Amino acid sequence: MPLVRWEPFREIDTLQRQMNRLFDDLVPKEVPSNPGNFLPAAELHETPEAFEIKLEVPGMKPDDLDIQVTAEAVSISGERRSERTTEEKGVTRSAFRYGQFQRVIPLPNRIQNNNVEAEYKDGILHLTLPKVEEEQHKVVKVKVG
Repeated sequence: MPLVRWEPFREIDTLQRQMNRLFDDLVPKEVPSNPGNFLPAAELHETPEAFEIKLEVPGMKPDDLDIQVTAEAVSISGERRSERTTEEKGVTRSAFRYGQFQRVIPLPNRIQNNNVEAEYKDGILHLTLPKVEEEQHKVVKVKVG
């Protein structure tokens, strides 16, 4: 049986990597940097003609949302404001999340950012982002002569 040299720093490095993996699994991937902020859930669906995005922003008005679209990404930001009207014995309780949010969703292909359609209904923002016609897929007949 060959002798194996013990290297304590290699074992410490292995332990550190295992601990990092453990904490990565325990902590949610999208933690807001500010406790007052929140990050709404989003869903991206691709059809042959367009990308469809659904964003969950209940309790907000369409005027509270700012949607900016480039050919490669969509940026949605807004602010949910709290309305506190009653206090009982000096205590106000709330389980709702209030504050600002910004969500940037990169797109796998380019879109026509001047033809985007948006609809807000029942706390869900629906965006339809039509794809750009691919110049590479056009067939052009060339005459020799």
